[in-house]
Amino acid sequence: MRRWDDSRLAAMTVEFKRRLEEGTPLDSLLPEAFAVVCEADRRILGKDPYDCQILGAIALHECYLAEMNTGEGKTLTATMPLYLNALTGKSCILVTANDYLAVRDAEEMGPVYEFLGMRVRAGVGREGDEGFTNDDKKEIYGADIVYTTHGVLGFDYLFNNLVSRAEDRFLREFYYVIIDEADSVLLDAAQMPLVIAGAPRVQSNLYGLADFFVTTLKEERDYVEEERSVWLTDEGVAYAERFFGIEGFYARENFEINRHVTLALRAHVLMERNKDYVISEKGEVTLLDNGTGRLMPGMKLRGGIHQALEAKEKVDLTQETRSVAAITYQNLFLMFPRMSGMSGTIADAKQELRMIYKKRVAVVPPNRPLVREDRPDRFFRKAEDQYEAAVEEILRRHSSGQPVLVVMSTIADTQLISRLLVERQVAHSVLNANNAYWEAQIISEAGQKGVVTVSSGMAGRGTDIRLGPGVRELGGLAVIGVGRMANVRLERQARGRAGRQGDPGCSQFFVSLEDDAVAGVGEKVLERYVDHDRRISARKLRRLINGAQKREEEMAVSARQMSVDYDKVIKRQRNMMYDVRNRLLDGESLQTETIQRLANEETHAFVHRTKQLLPGDINRYILNHLSYVLDNRFLYSWRMKRGELEEAIRTFTAGIWRKKMAAFASREELDTFVRLCALKAIDDAWVEQVDYLQQLQAVVGGRATAQRNPIFEYHREAYQSFLRMQDTIRQDIVRNVFLGEAEYTKTGEMYVLFP
Repeated sequence: MRRWDDSRLAAMTVEFKRRLEEGTPLDSLLPEAFAVVCEADRRILGKDPYDCQILGAIALHECYLAEMNTGEGKTLTATMPLYLNALTGKSCILVTANDYLAVRDAEEMGPVYEFLGMRVRAGVGREGDEGFTNDDKKEIYGADIVYTTHGVLGFDYLFNNLVSRAEDRFLREFYYVIIDEADSVLLDAAQMPLVIAGAPRVQSNLYGLADFFVTTLKEERDYVEEERSVWLTDEGVAYAERFFGIEGFYARENFEINRHVTLALRAHVLMERNKDYVISEKGEVTLLDNGTGRLMPGMKLRGGIHQALEAKEKVDLTQETRSVAAITYQNLFLMFPRMSGMSGTIADAKQELRMIYKKRVAVVPPNRPLVREDRPDRFFRKAEDQYEAAVEEILRRHSSGQPVLVVMSTIADTQLISRLLVERQVAHSVLNANNAYWEAQIISEAGQKGVVTVSSGMAGRGTDIRLGPGVRELGGLAVIGVGRMANVRLERQARGRAGRQGDPGCSQFFVSLEDDAVAGVGEKVLERYVDHDRRISARKLRRLINGAQKREEEMAVSARQMSVDYDKVIKRQRNMMYDVRNRLLDGESLQTETIQRLANEETHAFVHRTKQLLPGDINRYILNHLSYVLDNRFLYSWRMKRGELEEAIRTFTAGIWRKKMAAFASREELDTFVRLCALKAIDDAWVEQVDYLQQLQAVVGGRATAQRNPIFEYHREAYQSFLRMQDTIRQDIVRNVFLGEAEYTKTGEMYVLFP
């Protein structure tokens, strides 16, 4: 194809689509389609894909999760499978780590797709851009290929299922997705669900009091912490009852006090400032992404824990809200019939990925042999010695002009090492939770001669660090890791910043018994070896620290599996609700006989559940459910038998329903009215259900201490709640239809005034 002119090469897109329509399997087009893209990449971008990139592209098309080393050109690799799958005319999406990368990749790779006659769009805007309208999103997702972020895609899916009109939907049916930095998205970020918050709750005034109470508690005596859980001891419960002047801390009537004390305990014991969250310049609690160290503005912890953190930090309390819609990344990406991903460090988690996502991992060999020197870890008992040794190593390498990238676990650690470097008058850049546009600019300069960069987590991930003039002779980029990270993958990612495409480089980690990831070995062990200067062999030190990291990772895997198990419930319920919703949006409506039947069922339930049927009770039922006009026939209802009364209400209901139907000019208008009433009932009930299930997760976790299976408890409670929701929907449909009033806009569009 290299001999072909541009017009003949570009015309192959039409040819491929014709062959697909005639029944040619997509897989059989792969060699030719990939050859077309490779040649287009060469002509348009001046980049000729390597064999390893073509191998990676084949793995992505075959829906593997591909491990490709840092710097191997994953962005260019993705052009081949995206083009091939876009030939089907179905949605093809690439999700990446942040807004900057999505915009950059769409702009850099876009000319290739456009040359081949395809439309490409970025699903996110540049920093400072105003948000997209529904029409904008419809145009974006209507493109052949979309570059976006996992967060934006998740929220767009939820918003797409909250629209009240069919024409407002903007997402196409999911088909093919490539997840960049797949381990970060599918594992590290997978536990926290994406939640859309809606209507505010009645704000509690107990946060401040519960916070003060918790500050008076003593560990071991009043509360116990174990494996990221915390609870009151018997003494702590007795103290709480005295403090709040109540009897029975766990009694139903004291639920709110119990809940707020639990939230305050978690905020003080399990959540750390500058590790889990920061206080912004505006005085707000802003969450941190533990995987990348980035800020997550606008995101809040659910169930009141965010307000408990605000009370702890003595900042203004924000409004507690209901969860309107929620989904985890696990379930979002499992909706794609064809899902693939790529990362530099995904093979370490291949068993978990096979178990949860039913995906296999393919390790793609590098284009050039890796020559980076990964030096053995250095182990220390005390953090003081660890930091001193790390700084000395930084100074030694910096003095020769070799660029140094220092990678830390938390923001607090980056601030500490930065202070030590300032004391030694070493100029450096710090990357900790800055926005992605700054990140990419700073990290891209990290390979220049004499540059020192301090970074939290994997800030700048996705941006190549190219070596500056003269750096290769100095040994390339040196990566210094300070602190044991939560898992081996994060450390491999850090090491992978050096030695890209066969460049020289080196990496080394400095770890100690006082690292956060080692806290799992227990305070007693730390006290024995750290506080009392007790001798410890290097072998024992290595075993303790590495063993703690392994336990931390096992706990994380267990927590992610539990998150999947919890979300299976809401997934089933969500799919059913969204399916009903979409059928209504697409024009399906309830039959008039169905409305009459639902009304009669409600009447039967009312008559037979009410102990004493006085005229006031009947009038209240009619006013609440059927009509704002009362009827004299029920003045002497106390004389009627229940069967007679039920028949009288049914006759009354039938008359109201006939009048309601007669008020509409056509059957189409009546169907539209009923459809809007049903949608309102479903949406209101589903909001309550989602919020309840979100709250329930936090509650049932504590039942494990009572030797009860929290997953079983959650499934049982969620099922009972779903049955209650169905009853509520039926009641609200009847109420909306009988008491709602249809109105029309100037353009003739119907809207309903609901009771």
